[in-house]
Amino acid sequence: MAEPELYEPDRIDGAPHPRETARLFGQDAAEAAFLDALGSGRLHHGWLLTGPQGVGKATLAWKIAAHLIANPPDDGGGLFGAPEPATSLDLPPDHPVLRRILAGSEPSLKLVRPTVNEKTGRPRTEIVVEDVRDLAGFFHLSATEGGRRVVIVDSADLLNTSAANALLKMLEEPPANAVLLLISHAPSRLLPTIRSRCRTLRLAPLGPDDMARALDQAEVTVDNPVAVAELSGGSVGTAIRLIDGGGLDLYAAIVKLAGTLPRIDRRQALALADHVAQRGKEARFDMFLDMMDLFLARLARTGAAGIPPAQQAAPGEATLMVRLAPDAASGRAWAQLAQTQGARLRHGRAVNLDPAALVLDTLLKLQDPNRALT
Repeated sequence: MAEPELYEPDRIDGAPHPRETARLFGQDAAEAAFLDALGSGRLHHGWLLTGPQGVGKATLAWKIAAHLIANPPDDGGGLFGAPEPATSLDLPPDHPVLRRILAGSEPSLKLVRPTVNEKTGRPRTEIVVEDVRDLAGFFHLSATEGGRRVVIVDSADLLNTSAANALLKMLEEPPANAVLLLISHAPSRLLPTIRSRCRTLRLAPLGPDDMARALDQAEVTVDNPVAVAELSGGSVGTAIRLIDGGGLDLYAAIVKLAGTLPRIDRRQALALADHVAQRGKEARFDMFLDMMDLFLARLARTGAAGIPPAQQAAPGEATLMVRLAPDAASGRAWAQLAQTQGARLRHGRAVNLDPAALVLDTLLKLQDPNRALT
């Protein structure tokens, strides 16, 4: 597999690339489902790996690819018959297939992802038809090596129309011993015919324990894995961004300030607005937007469900949410406020309005969500 450029849109800052990730946490069911199909001789040529972004879909795809290449098809005609079905996708760290994959030199593996436009020198935001048509040459050349040929598409959501149709043709007429692994964060956006020609593996959000283990593997320090799992939606990728961007502290500050309602502590609100809107800290402002969206969404769900979230994402959150969203009507008001204020904040950000004033206006509107909508 030749990847001459260093452009890697599938790498999360602060985390190892999925091909470098030694262990996959929290996805035992998906791994077992694949191994069951492989061991029973029902290996499908197309697999669609779905689930929220950052829960390990790409890591699973790379592990499947390495396992398939390291264990070529066996016709059972050997002296001792067919080998026992595998119970794990893991390979020894020094396995030659893993070494070649890490070096980007495994000839039986091809990664399809957005590439750099040779004419402009700029990264593309989609997978174009040429990227898919290149697979024909890959299948032709790798066929001489024998064994399986594996393609990872990361992600299939980025296929443009022509590329999607070209990939569909390959799924309809797959080469012998070829396996295509399609990663998708939003499978409903894919062509129905692509979905119908793949077997789906659904990956679930990670709980606190698996989140802590995954972050430890990525060498990311976390003091409160419960809060991280809650605010990240069980996504390791989102969790790393939260931790690196100070999202946990911002969310706790929002909860603490909301605790002063119904008459918000104006001095505390001003301090938070100034902190978020510091010059040169645009990433902090964007993180505040995300945390405010989360806070209002959790308030809305509390009102709708009649109970707070099962796990607290900040001290005192559960008690506060029951107080601020005691019924379905209040839940609807918070949901509407989340929609209108989120749009206002992002519009103001886009047209370069004073960020401190934008933040303060949003915080003050927490005093009366119903009046804020009028």
